[in-house]
Amino acid sequence: MKRSSGARLYAATAVGVLSLALITGCSDASDDAGDSGKDAGGASASAASPTPAAEALTSAALEKLLLAQGDVPGYKVDSGDDTLPKSKSAVKTDKAACDPLAWATAGLAPGDTPANASNSVTEAKTPGTAAPSDPAAGLEDAFNVNLTFVGLSSYEGDGAQKALKAVSDGVSACAGGFGLAADGEKSKVTKVTAEKGSGLGDESVAFAESVDMDGEGTATFHTEVVRKGSTVASFYTVNFAALASGKATAIPPAVTRAQIAKLT
Repeated sequence: MKRSSGARLYAATAVGVLSLALITGCSDASDDAGDSGKDAGGASASAASPTPAAEALTSAALEKLLLAQGDVPGYKVDSGDDTLPKSKSAVKTDKAACDPLAWATAGLAPGDTPANASNSVTEAKTPGTAAPSDPAAGLEDAFNVNLTFVGLSSYEGDGAQKALKAVSDGVSACAGGFGLAADGEKSKVTKVTAEKGSGLGDESVAFAESVDMDGEGTATFHTEVVRKGSTVASFYTVNFAALASGKATAIPPAVTRAQIAKLT
């Protein structure tokens, strides 16, 4: 697997990145990590709250609940149509239990439902001041932005709770890693680790995936899945420049808070 394919699989964005042999389509996490959550079953999950029987929202209704421009100060919202996979058939793993993790990371529904919508939220950035004589530094600075992929899905009955459980179970079942394929390209997740999530919504699960970079070390990607009633939101943040330097990543709290607030 080449670094470019690894990023494409995980960030699902086709961007002709700097010649840093970096990932095509991944961006590092942003500022602070989310707030505390309660560990459950190896994954960081807040206590589940019972949800009365519910009807799933349509994909069109979910589109209206996605973050829109102006909802998060300092961030630009894009449709994500050109960067995110269109269906689960485009993202496959070699272990069925790991599918929900890969789907959530790609902005797809981690559970069994056709109702899904996704977009991307990019941190607004003032152009750097790299000297003209150092174009490489200027190019790197241009890619030093946080990009978050957001996915929403909706379920009938207890489908949303089952979706969160599938993700939590997947974190445990896939701790030793799994193979991933998307659009004919293959990648290898070497490790999955439970993390503390934001604690938002009725329950949440957060995890980190270490991805092999073609034998040249690994890159770590962070994902959080949050349930609010019968709707599930997934968040995945990347940063091209930070990924190159191996810096730690995190999901912007401002993005998760704003999105979950729209589901209330």
